Amino acid sequence: MAEAPRSGDAPEGDGPGLAAGEPSAFMAAAGLIVSSVDADRVEGWIDLGPEHHQPGGIVHGGVYTSAVETAASIGAFTAAAPAGMVAVGVHNSTDFLRQMTAGRVSVVARPIQQGRTQQLWEVRITDPHDRLVAIGQVRLANITPRS
Repeated sequence: MAEAPRSGDAPEGDGPGLAAGEPSAFMAAAGLIVSSVDADRVEGWIDLGPEHHQPGGIVHGGVYTSAVETAASIGAFTAAAPAGMVAVGVHNSTDFLRQMTAGRVSVVARPIQQGRTQQLWEVRITDPHDRLVAIGQVRLANITPRS
């Protein structure tokens, strides 16, 4: 299992990521903490609170959508790296199933399909009682990085 990057980490580059050791300001604000990374599983959590609320007083769906995109991207990038490729998201579909105002949610991403040119990941976000809060799928393209 690879060393766990922090929120928003990307394996290479001059900007925020594994090489820089810091999450982007956006991902730090979203609050995703990544605890383990592998090419076929990414795990983490978010401690939800008022800073994540939309005007109605519940957690903004964008928090979940961002966590889905990030967890899937980290896993897909990890899977593509041995072939000298990077993974870029091309579609994100996230469903919000349970309202929350505060508390820790778990984020677990697993690939549904990993091919030469594309990957499809499912990300499940659950509450402390293992109830599904949100579920999403992200399709990613494996591409050759720009020089």
